[in-house]
Amino acid sequence: MNLACEILASFLLIFTVPTKGEDPESIVVWGALDHDLNLDIPGFPRSDIVADIKWNRNKNKIARIKKDMPLHNETDKYDMFTNGTLKIKTLMRNDSGLYEVEVYDSNGVNLLSKKFDLKIQEMLSGPEINWICTNRTVSCKVENGSNPKLELFLNMTRVKQDHGKLITYTWNTRWNKTFKCVASNHVDSKVSIEIAVCPDEGLDWYLIIGICVGGAVFLLFVALLIFYISRRKKQSRRRDDEELEIKAQRAILEERGRKPQQTPVSTPANPGMSQTPPVPGHRSQPPAHRPRALGPRVQPQQKRLPPTPGTQVHQQKGPPLPKPRVQTKPPCDAEENS
Repeated sequence: MNLACEILASFLLIFTVPTKGEDPESIVVWGALDHDLNLDIPGFPRSDIVADIKWNRNKNKIARIKKDMPLHNETDKYDMFTNGTLKIKTLMRNDSGLYEVEVYDSNGVNLLSKKFDLKIQEMLSGPEINWICTNRTVSCKVENGSNPKLELFLNMTRVKQDHGKLITYTWNTRWNKTFKCVASNHVDSKVSIEIAVCPDEGLDWYLIIGICVGGAVFLLFVALLIFYISRRKKQSRRRDDEELEIKAQRAILEERGRKPQQTPVSTPANPGMSQTPPVPGHRSQPPAHRPRALGPRVQPQQKRLPPTPGTQVHQQKGPPLPKPRVQTKPPCDAEENS
């Protein structure tokens, strides 16, 4: 890129674009400060008929060449070639002005006259591109140079241009920002290209809220799907269990229906009739007398039955009554003797 700019600057220094200057007949020529400049004569006639060439600056003679005579220069600032081209060495700002050339033949006839309006400009420094991600602002500026024209391109599209050493622009795109800044004047042109990278760009509030809402909706959908699937599995499992239970009950009922019904054996009304009859001729013996067990005889205690419902039990109140006397009955022998 720098090589191309140097070639372009050399081209501008060597060749000039003819335009109208302050003098209607003059040609405006731009020269770069601190560089050499060649003033070529457009439409120069054949060299075999040219006998005299004169160069004047602000109507003062600065260089002259005549046929069969050595070159005459007023100062070392200028140099002239046989084709009439004037070379100005190391241009300074005070070198600007009106330059005029006159070409004559051997008879002193004016073959050609041209006027050049020389203007001096300083070459430009490289443009600098800077950007701020917070407010999405990009700037392009040049430090040195005369009357620069700045052009700013975003992704190969020109978005702003202005004359001056600084321009700014606010972008609204979010992705793939390639900025190109072109600084130019009549003697120079420089280009800079930068790719703006903002690490947190694109994650603005709207995008963050959208991501959060979308994630919440997705999680809710997944939770509902899992709940629905688990419920369907439980229902199908319960249905299978019920079907198995119904099948088992049907199998039991079918098995009972296949078995024959058995009649229960009736018990005799008299248990003695169920005993085997004694053998004829055999005498039954009474049961043998068992000896009493030694020791005190334990009388069984009579259990007191609870009162029947509806009867009232008389409870004695006050001191206990005296017990009645028990009269002993005389023995039976005494009664007979009497």
